[in-house]
Amino acid sequence: MAAKFTSFVLFAEMRTGSNFLEANLNALPGVACLGEVFNPHFIGKKDQTEMFGVDLALREQDPRVLLRRLRDKTPGLPGFRYFHDHDPRILPDLLEDPACAKIILTRNPVESYVSWKIAQATGQWKLTNAKNLKTAQARFDAAEFERHMEALQAFQVRLMHGLQTSGQTAFYIDYDDIQDVAVLNGLAGWLGVEGRLDAPDDKLKKQNPEGIGEKVVNPAEMEAALARLDRFNLARTPNFEPRRPPAIPSFVAVEGAGLLYMPVRSGPEAHVQAWMVRLGRGGLVGDFVQKTLRQWKKVNPGHRSFTVIRHPLLRAHQAFLTQIVSGRLAEHRASLVRSQKADLPPPGQPFLDLAQHRETFAAFLRYVRLSVAGQAGQRVSPHWASQTAILQGFAGFQGPDMVVREDRMTEGLAFLAAESGIEDAPAAPLDRAAAEALDTIWDPALEDAAQDAYARDYMGFGFARWRD
Repeated sequence: MAAKFTSFVLFAEMRTGSNFLEANLNALPGVACLGEVFNPHFIGKKDQTEMFGVDLALREQDPRVLLRRLRDKTPGLPGFRYFHDHDPRILPDLLEDPACAKIILTRNPVESYVSWKIAQATGQWKLTNAKNLKTAQARFDAAEFERHMEALQAFQVRLMHGLQTSGQTAFYIDYDDIQDVAVLNGLAGWLGVEGRLDAPDDKLKKQNPEGIGEKVVNPAEMEAALARLDRFNLARTPNFEPRRPPAIPSFVAVEGAGLLYMPVRSGPEAHVQAWMVRLGRGGLVGDFVQKTLRQWKKVNPGHRSFTVIRHPLLRAHQAFLTQIVSGRLAEHRASLVRSQKADLPPPGQPFLDLAQHRETFAAFLRYVRLSVAGQAGQRVSPHWASQTAILQGFAGFQGPDMVVREDRMTEGLAFLAAESGIEDAPAAPLDRAAAEALDTIWDPALEDAAQDAYARDYMGFGFARWRD
């Protein structure tokens, strides 16, 4: 029967108990955990600079050489420890390989942070004899701890995503579980090795057994700092909106001017393109695909890309008029009528009065809220997808150099033209008709509905209410 795994990686961080877990893994017959093989400063353990004929210089040239030799030359099941700040080039090879077992070791981040601070102060990173214990108290630094947390959380999210997209799972083990021989033997069984432990390894000693409050000199400050952290991310803006592609075919460039416009649908597209034509540097070119866009970038060194974002309420109203009232998006129009009982005029016909206009637009905003939240049967149209999602989609290829807000478009595009070496650029025309159309029906309830539908845009881009 083929081995379940041919190697393993222990994902951990400093002061999470990784030395202790490594010692227990090495106590299993046929298992070899070789330390921090991809630590930027050494190979395997402190002051060691070579392993399997690979030194730091060769590892820097190609870390995969060391990975291959480690796997080929180690008897039994080889593995190593990997922290978030180790060589990132090797991480995809580990995550994408189902024959490489993933062990994820975690610990309360406050405990690991305080332990790290104490180890820095004492210089003692491992303890094998309790008589040699060095003691110190740490000073809790709130800003440093937040940066520490952000780095750990980002790494854990990356691990989770890599496992999910490759259809794998990991063996999760907490710091306190390492003392449990049943858990350790469960890990051995999961790895597919026959050996078992009678008891946890007893060579390493716990360095700081005191309560967390006794380990720091400023416990009150620590408590206050932790109280303000959103441990469960409750303050986040929920996001169930589908990811969007880069929308490269919609991009428009000025021939000969090195300017690339990345439109947000239902924004001031016509006005921006009119300004691009008036630059007088050549016609507009579009219908890009990734290959032709890369070619355009190569022949236009110094190019600048930009987009223009619009107030969410104004943009929603423009989408409503041009896509729904016009009948252009017939399926969405039918869904709006069916789900929200919207009393729309016949396609392309005017509203009976302002009240009908206002009420049907309010129904559309309710529909948009459901659509953006992934609760509508129809796909999310780019005309009312959140601008946050659209810009994140652009970044799937290349984000814009400049994000201009429509209400500052005159100044923003003038700056952009100057950056591109274009002198005496014309003023960008503003879409006053769109703003006036919204003003005729505006009321506070519409604003509230737009904020419900586009919470991420209001918060992320700092949009104020259309009328204060």
